[in-house]
Amino acid sequence: MNQIRNFSIIAHIDHGKSTLADRFLEVTGTIEKRKMRDQVLDSMDLERERGITIKMQPVRMRYSKDGKEYLLHLIDTPGHIDFSYEVSRALTAVEGAILLVDATQGVQAQTLTTLRTARELGLVIIPALSKIDSPLADVENVREQVALLLDIDPESVLTCSGKTGEGVPELLEAIVERVPPPKFATESAQNFSSGSGEPGESFAPTSAKSGVTPPRGLVFDFQYSDHQGVIVYLRMFDGQMKKGDVLEFAATGRKFTALEVGTFSPKPVVLAEGLSAGSIGYVVTGIKEPGLARVGDTVRQFGSKATPLSGYGEPKAVVWASVYPESQDDFVALRQALSRLRLSDSSLSFEEESSGILGRGFRCGLLGMLHLEIVTERLRREANLSLVVTTPTITYEVETRDGKRHTIYSPPQFPEYGDIAQVWEPFVSAEIILPAQYVGGVMPLLYEHEANVESTETFSEARVIVKVVMPLRELMRNFFDKLKSVSSGYASISYELRELRLADVARLDIYVADDIVPAFSRIIAKHRADEEAIAAVEKLYKILPRQQFSTKIQGRALGRIISSRTLSALSKDVTQHMYGGDITRKMKLREKQKKGKKKALENAKVNIPEDVFLKMIKSD
Repeated sequence: MNQIRNFSIIAHIDHGKSTLADRFLEVTGTIEKRKMRDQVLDSMDLERERGITIKMQPVRMRYSKDGKEYLLHLIDTPGHIDFSYEVSRALTAVEGAILLVDATQGVQAQTLTTLRTARELGLVIIPALSKIDSPLADVENVREQVALLLDIDPESVLTCSGKTGEGVPELLEAIVERVPPPKFATESAQNFSSGSGEPGESFAPTSAKSGVTPPRGLVFDFQYSDHQGVIVYLRMFDGQMKKGDVLEFAATGRKFTALEVGTFSPKPVVLAEGLSAGSIGYVVTGIKEPGLARVGDTVRQFGSKATPLSGYGEPKAVVWASVYPESQDDFVALRQALSRLRLSDSSLSFEEESSGILGRGFRCGLLGMLHLEIVTERLRREANLSLVVTTPTITYEVETRDGKRHTIYSPPQFPEYGDIAQVWEPFVSAEIILPAQYVGGVMPLLYEHEANVESTETFSEARVIVKVVMPLRELMRNFFDKLKSVSSGYASISYELRELRLADVARLDIYVADDIVPAFSRIIAKHRADEEAIAAVEKLYKILPRQQFSTKIQGRALGRIISSRTLSALSKDVTQHMYGGDITRKMKLREKQKKGKKKALENAKVNIPEDVFLKMIKSD
């Protein structure tokens, strides 16, 4: 009998996935207690600082039950909707999933979206409640919610606490009992020796047919190493893959030799026997050329012509933002940094563009505002770059008065007000789950953000699901933050892209010292042009450092200047060191200073620091 179990943990953000994963590693003895730390699978400093999971992380554990030893492959996944592509890839590589729901918060919108994906893939769902040790936990009510959601007996919903470890052994038993062995595993992987449990040992196939079926694995993630090249993360479906095997990528046909084959416990552990069907691990390819490895590709034996496995759909960018180096000398470094980041974040896309003011840079496609924030922060930390990031926007279709239709990815490309005939923008279907008492407060917010309510249904005694259709533009206009504020943090939202619809929008430009700053341009609703222009000018007026000369800040939209403020110049008393004597001495010096300022103003250029661009993007 196959003794491998592949599973993932799916949940809304901050429902305790990483903490539960810590307890799994501790209970199974994968990591010694003295070496344990919080969020052990979150390897990036950024993840640990923010307390969120950004990258999926596989790990292999050994677990004994009734005298048998099992291999448990867990893929820890992010919870934020911006990283749903990571979750979907992880779910394709497993047969089961723990649906984790916070006993203090109940079922959230992202839970529904991820659960829908898991069900479409045919995964076995193990429902569980987390944080049952909290004094705020409402175990019975939340258990009823989960039972209603899955149409099961409430008693079959497990309970656990990642903090205290309560219920974790029972959850591990449920994984072994309920999650089926790996699908599509060949006969070569049906029998395993129990092994001694020492690090680096593999469950080796004992069947005599172990060499018959060519190896075939699905690439669900990869990373890049300066010394080892591309390292692909695989879910093996057929055969066995070991060091020295001559392999190829099915999509590109690129041949390579496996320099190292191993698994994660949670750090990389070399397996001398290699990876067998059903296992999850990594292969070091040694390839250092960009673009040859891709998520969803199949790694197979060279020349075998084995049918490629079903891969993944390409992620569709939700927002776009242009990233420029503060110094054009760093352009090549920025391109290299983005290419390396693309290896570990397949949902990131970018292409080169140029601006007359900002110089050469890259237009980046991202899955949301948090994704943008994470990408730019990683570029600054990992590549030590100073960046100028433009105000994020979405994709628009614009028909100009000459009958031509254009796809617009950034505000500076948006045609002038008088040249536009029609504009189309993407809409989204969104599901909002919130306590019933907050519905009245949320409705005005939906109206403000141009949302049409399609339906409102009671999910449980105290929770309501509100389904709306709204412009993606409005969803990205701080809607998440406002929704959390109005609902005291209890509301959650998930969304899916829909078709393009007609839009009534225009471009807002910000001028500083009579020069347009493309990074501050944005697309706004026409009926809010005055409000947006005044707010943008006031914000920049407050955060822009004063210059040696007075600086005019203006907001322009709908073909006219809507708002204007003048930032006074830095003042310096050049006569402060003078005392006594004739007043004409001071007058002469002041006149000299006046002429100097006039000359400086002729070639004046406003210096806008990097942090000003960041503050203009972030909401107040």
